Amino acid sequence: MMVTLPVNEIFVSIQGEATFTGTPATFIRLQGCPVGCGWCDTKHTWVEEQSNATSIPIMLEKTEDAPTFARMSAYEIEDAMLNLNSPKHVVITGGEPAIHDLRPLTERLDRHGYRVQIETSGHYLPRVSPKTFITCSPKMNMPGGSASPEYVRLADEIKWPVGKQKDIDNLRNMLSFLPSSDDRAVWLQPLSTSKKATELCVRAAIDNGWRVSIQTHKYMNVR
Repeated sequence: MMVTLPVNEIFVSIQGEATFTGTPATFIRLQGCPVGCGWCDTKHTWVEEQSNATSIPIMLEKTEDAPTFARMSAYEIEDAMLNLNSPKHVVITGGEPAIHDLRPLTERLDRHGYRVQIETSGHYLPRVSPKTFITCSPKMNMPGGSASPEYVRLADEIKWPVGKQKDIDNLRNMLSFLPSSDDRAVWLQPLSTSKKATELCVRAAIDNGWRVSIQTHKYMNVR
Protein backbone atom coordinates (compact mmCIF):
# COMPACT_ATOMS: atom_id res chain seq x y z
CA MET A 1 0.00 0.00 0.00
CA MET A 2 1.44 3.38 -1.03
CA VAL A 3 2.13 5.73 1.88
CA THR A 4 0.70 9.22 1.42
CA LEU A 5 1.16 12.29 3.58
CA PRO A 6 -1.22 15.19 4.29
CA VAL A 7 0.71 18.14 2.86
CA ASN A 8 -0.44 21.59 3.95
CA GLU A 9 2.04 23.46 1.74
CA ILE A 10 5.34 23.25 -0.12
CA PHE A 11 7.34 26.42 -0.58
CA VAL A 12 10.88 27.70 -1.07
CA SER A 13 12.46 30.11 1.41
CA ILE A 14 15.45 30.51 3.74
CA GLN A 15 15.96 28.40 6.84
CA GLY A 16 16.06 31.07 9.53
CA GLU A 17 16.91 29.04 12.62
CA ALA A 18 19.75 27.13 14.30
CA THR A 19 22.42 25.13 12.43
CA PHE A 20 21.24 25.80 8.89
CA THR A 21 20.45 29.51 9.35
CA GLY A 22 20.71 31.31 6.01
CA THR A 23 20.39 28.14 3.93
CA PRO A 24 17.99 28.21 0.95
CA ALA A 25 15.48 25.45 1.61
CA THR A 26 12.36 23.72 0.40
CA PHE A 27 9.81 23.55 3.21
CA ILE A 28 7.30 20.69 3.28
CA ARG A 29 4.65 21.46 5.88
CA LEU A 30 2.52 18.51 6.97
CA GLN A 31 -0.93 18.58 8.51
CA GLY A 32 -1.65 17.25 11.99
CA CYS A 33 -0.34 18.00 15.49
CA PRO A 34 -1.74 16.78 18.85
CA VAL A 35 0.86 18.59 21.01
CA GLY A 36 -1.03 21.87 21.43
CA CYS A 37 1.58 24.58 22.12
CA GLY A 38 -0.21 27.79 23.11
CA TRP A 39 2.25 30.03 21.23
CA CYS A 40 2.19 27.97 18.00
CA ASP A 41 2.08 30.12 14.86
CA THR A 42 0.77 27.30 12.65
CA LYS A 43 -2.36 26.27 14.54
CA HIS A 44 -4.11 25.87 11.21
CA THR A 45 -2.10 22.64 10.77
CA TRP A 46 -3.26 20.98 13.99
CA VAL A 47 -6.31 19.05 12.76
CA GLU A 48 -6.50 16.78 9.75
CA GLU A 49 -10.20 16.94 8.87
CA GLN A 50 -11.37 15.26 5.71
CA SER A 51 -13.53 18.29 4.92
CA ASN A 52 -10.30 20.27 4.42
CA ALA A 53 -8.80 17.84 1.91
CA THR A 54 -8.20 19.36 -1.50
CA SER A 55 -6.40 18.61 -4.76
CA ILE A 56 -2.64 18.85 -5.17
CA PRO A 57 -2.76 21.77 -7.67
CA ILE A 58 -5.06 23.81 -5.43
CA MET A 59 -2.89 23.16 -2.36
CA LEU A 60 0.27 24.17 -4.22
CA GLU A 61 -1.31 27.47 -5.25
CA LYS A 62 -2.08 28.56 -1.67
CA THR A 63 -0.80 32.03 -0.78
CA GLU A 64 -1.98 32.27 2.84
CA ASP A 65 -2.32 30.06 5.91
CA ALA A 66 -5.24 27.65 5.72
CA PRO A 67 -6.11 24.20 7.15
CA THR A 68 -6.45 22.73 3.65
CA PHE A 69 -4.14 19.91 2.62
CA ALA A 70 -3.59 17.41 -0.17
CA ARG A 71 -2.54 13.80 0.32
CA MET A 72 0.66 13.12 -1.62
CA SER A 73 3.03 10.21 -2.17
CA ALA A 74 6.81 10.61 -1.94
CA TYR A 75 6.95 10.63 -5.75
CA GLU A 76 4.31 13.38 -6.01
CA ILE A 77 6.07 15.51 -3.41
CA GLU A 78 9.41 15.25 -5.21
CA ASP A 79 7.72 16.02 -8.54
CA ALA A 80 6.18 19.17 -7.04
CA MET A 81 9.59 20.17 -5.70
CA LEU A 82 11.19 19.77 -9.09
CA ASN A 83 8.60 22.10 -10.59
CA LEU A 84 9.57 24.69 -7.96
CA ASN A 85 13.27 24.39 -8.87
CA SER A 86 13.75 23.50 -5.22
CA PRO A 87 16.98 23.97 -3.25
CA LYS A 88 18.71 20.76 -2.21
CA HIS A 89 18.11 21.39 1.49
CA VAL A 90 14.66 20.17 2.52
CA VAL A 91 12.91 20.95 5.80
CA ILE A 92 9.98 18.75 6.80
CA THR A 93 7.92 20.60 9.37
CA GLY A 94 4.36 20.93 10.56
CA GLY A 95 2.30 20.52 12.52
CA GLU A 96 4.18 17.65 14.06
CA PRO A 97 5.73 15.68 11.18
CA ALA A 98 6.89 12.80 13.38
CA ILE A 99 3.32 11.50 13.71
CA HIS A 100 3.73 10.34 10.11
CA ASP A 101 5.86 7.58 8.60
CA LEU A 102 8.45 9.64 6.73
CA ARG A 103 10.72 6.80 5.65
CA PRO A 104 9.46 6.54 2.05
CA LEU A 105 9.83 10.30 1.53
CA THR A 106 13.17 10.80 3.29
CA GLU A 107 14.72 7.73 1.66
CA ARG A 108 13.60 8.89 -1.77
CA LEU A 109 14.99 12.39 -1.21
CA ASP A 110 18.27 10.88 0.05
CA ARG A 111 18.62 8.87 -3.15
CA HIS A 112 18.13 11.97 -5.27
CA GLY A 113 20.74 14.09 -3.55
CA TYR A 114 18.67 16.14 -1.14
CA ARG A 115 19.76 16.90 2.43
CA VAL A 116 16.73 16.38 4.64
CA GLN A 117 15.98 18.04 7.98
CA ILE A 118 12.96 17.32 10.15
CA GLU A 119 11.66 19.67 12.85
CA THR A 120 9.94 17.81 15.68
CA SER A 121 8.73 18.32 19.25
CA GLY A 122 10.20 15.14 20.71
CA HIS A 123 6.81 13.61 21.46
CA TYR A 124 7.06 10.89 18.82
CA LEU A 125 9.72 8.57 17.41
CA PRO A 126 10.87 10.05 14.07
CA ARG A 127 10.47 7.42 11.35
CA VAL A 128 13.03 8.76 8.91
CA SER A 129 16.06 7.67 6.90
CA PRO A 130 19.37 7.38 8.82
CA LYS A 131 20.75 10.43 6.97
CA THR A 132 17.94 12.73 8.10
CA PHE A 133 19.08 15.65 10.29
CA ILE A 134 16.76 15.78 13.31
CA THR A 135 16.04 19.15 14.92
CA CYS A 136 14.20 18.61 18.19
CA SER A 137 12.45 21.46 19.94
CA PRO A 138 11.26 19.56 23.04
CA LYS A 139 7.86 20.65 24.27
CA MET A 140 7.09 20.07 27.95
CA ASN A 141 3.79 20.06 29.85
CA MET A 142 1.63 20.67 26.81
CA PRO A 143 -2.00 19.54 26.41
CA GLY A 144 -0.60 16.64 24.36
CA GLY A 145 1.97 15.71 27.02
CA SER A 146 5.74 16.16 27.28
CA ALA A 147 8.68 15.29 25.05
CA SER A 148 10.32 11.92 25.63
CA PRO A 149 13.99 12.02 26.71
CA GLU A 150 14.44 8.87 24.64
CA TYR A 151 13.37 10.68 21.47
CA VAL A 152 15.29 13.85 22.35
CA ARG A 153 18.48 11.75 22.46
CA LEU A 154 18.02 10.99 18.76
CA ALA A 155 18.28 14.66 17.79
CA ASP A 156 21.24 16.17 15.95
CA GLU A 157 20.45 19.51 17.57
CA ILE A 158 18.17 20.76 20.34
CA LYS A 159 16.28 24.01 19.83
CA TRP A 160 14.66 25.27 23.00
CA PRO A 161 12.04 28.05 23.06
CA VAL A 162 12.64 30.51 25.91
CA GLY A 163 10.31 33.12 27.33
CA LYS A 164 11.20 33.13 31.03
CA GLN A 165 13.75 31.77 33.52
CA LYS A 166 11.59 28.70 34.16
CA ASP A 167 12.23 27.64 30.56
CA ILE A 168 16.00 27.64 31.22
CA ASP A 169 15.45 25.58 34.38
CA ASN A 170 13.35 23.09 32.41
CA LEU A 171 16.09 22.83 29.77
CA ARG A 172 18.69 21.97 32.42
CA ASN A 173 16.35 19.25 33.70
CA MET A 174 15.91 17.88 30.16
CA LEU A 175 19.66 17.86 29.52
CA SER A 176 20.24 15.93 32.74
CA PHE A 177 18.82 12.89 30.95
CA LEU A 178 21.62 13.05 28.35
CA PRO A 179 25.17 11.73 28.85
CA SER A 180 27.52 14.24 30.49
CA SER A 181 29.83 13.90 27.47
CA ASP A 182 27.07 14.89 25.04
CA ASP A 183 28.26 17.72 22.79
CA ARG A 184 25.35 18.24 20.40
CA ALA A 185 24.40 21.84 19.70
CA VAL A 186 21.85 23.34 22.09
CA TRP A 187 20.12 26.42 20.70
CA LEU A 188 18.06 28.87 22.77
CA GLN A 189 15.32 30.57 20.80
CA PRO A 190 13.61 33.61 22.36
CA LEU A 191 9.84 33.51 22.07
CA SER A 192 8.35 36.24 19.91
CA THR A 193 11.87 37.71 19.55
CA SER A 194 11.08 39.76 22.69
CA LYS A 195 13.88 41.84 24.26
CA LYS A 196 13.49 40.20 27.68
CA ALA A 197 13.58 36.67 26.28
CA THR A 198 16.53 37.51 24.03
CA GLU A 199 18.56 38.92 26.94
CA LEU A 200 17.78 35.80 28.96
CA CYS A 201 18.95 33.58 26.10
CA VAL A 202 22.19 35.52 25.68
CA ARG A 203 23.05 35.26 29.39
CA ALA A 204 22.24 31.56 29.54
CA ALA A 205 24.20 30.81 26.36
CA ILE A 206 27.29 32.57 27.74
CA ASP A 207 27.01 30.83 31.12
CA ASN A 208 26.42 27.34 29.74
CA GLY A 209 28.20 27.15 26.39
CA TRP A 210 24.90 27.01 24.49
CA ARG A 211 23.96 28.99 21.36
CA VAL A 212 21.29 31.55 20.49
CA SER A 213 18.97 31.03 17.54
CA ILE A 214 17.22 34.17 16.31
CA GLN A 215 14.39 33.66 13.83
CA THR A 216 16.24 35.54 11.10
CA HIS A 217 13.56 34.87 8.48
CA LYS A 218 11.25 37.19 10.44
CA TYR A 219 13.80 39.99 10.23
CA MET A 220 14.13 39.33 6.49
CA ASN A 221 10.32 39.30 6.21
CA VAL A 222 10.25 35.95 4.46
CA ARG A 223 8.26 32.84 5.30
